Amino acid sequence: MAVVVEHDKRRKKILDKSLDLFIEVGYEDVTFQKIADRCGITRTTLYIYFKNKREIFMCSIKQLTSKLEEVLISIAKKDLSCKDRLKEVLFGILECCMNHKKLFNVILTYLLQVQKKGKNPAVKVRRRIIRLRHLLTSLLIDGINAGEFKKIDVKAANELFYSLCESAVFRLAILDQNDLSEFDRTIELAVANISV
Repeated sequence: MAVVVEHDKRRKKILDKSLDLFIEVGYEDVTFQKIADRCGITRTTLYIYFKNKREIFMCSIKQLTSKLEEVLISIAKKDLSCKDRLKEVLFGILECCMNHKKLFNVILTYLLQVQKKGKNPAVKVRRRIIRLRHLLTSLLIDGINAGEFKKIDVKAANELFYSLCESAVFRLAILDQNDLSEFDRTIELAVANISV
């Protein structure tokens, strides 16, 4: 009797286990064989789903960011004031950063390798954050239209809030800080300054 394989479930499982492996040993030390071993499959089977380690890494990151996007979109749709929705989205981003701080070290290493190869790492990052930037822009515009936020330069405000998130990633991943209370206060202050 043939074994029925649910390819979508297996692919997701491979991505989850691979992401754990990347976090544990770092991007450069992960091999296709190590991924296959971690997943309990052969390299040949792994090739059915992915062509190389880089593709697995990028798909793992995409899967994680997609989950984060779903959480943030559900927060943005809550029946709250625009001010409270913006704060909750920003706090949600910080919580995700805290929960995945080791992953950011792996991503940083990967981006440095991309840069060493003469490619622009900003292109890779931009692809992953474009929806987040759009969500922030939508919340800011909604707040202005609702009269909760001052008539501000939306692009500049977006850059301010996104820069706070980047700073949190840096402090968590590189400086190994574990306390986000300073960022909580900074977010409160930044949102208060654009509020009417």
